[in-house]
Amino acid sequence: MSRIAGTDSSQFTTSKTEGSGTALGDVDLDQFLQLMIAEMQNQDPLNPMENSEMLAQIAQLREISSSDKLTSTLGNVSEGQSLATASGLIGKTVSALDEESKNVTGVVDRISVDINDDGIRQFKVHIDGHSVDLDKIREVIEDAAPAV
Repeated sequence: MSRIAGTDSSQFTTSKTEGSGTALGDVDLDQFLQLMIAEMQNQDPLNPMENSEMLAQIAQLREISSSDKLTSTLGNVSEGQSLATASGLIGKTVSALDEESKNVTGVVDRISVDINDDGIRQFKVHIDGHSVDLDKIREVIEDAAPAV
């Protein structure tokens, strides 16, 4: 029997936070747009905003929008990778820590995806009746190839 140690499975999650942000990094696209509109409505009519300032703000708006889309896409790719990793473990013998931090060794018979109250997906593998988080797998044990 050969052993493959350290699957290095990572659990990546994405979630959308709601509410008012306190730091500039917490400002989402809608909030930024509302701030920009409020600034334009309340500007001094005798000293209006320069075109270059408005173009800079529009560029910032596009940058925030692109960043949001990229974050969402990377989250989806990460979830797909976690699902593929978990699926690839079906039928393999693994060693992992269960929810009580006890060592469990056995054959993965199925996988599941749990969604917690925050909307975060957690990928789990099931080993002989034990539910184990994907990132708690410590070792994948492959059977030796049959002798010819």
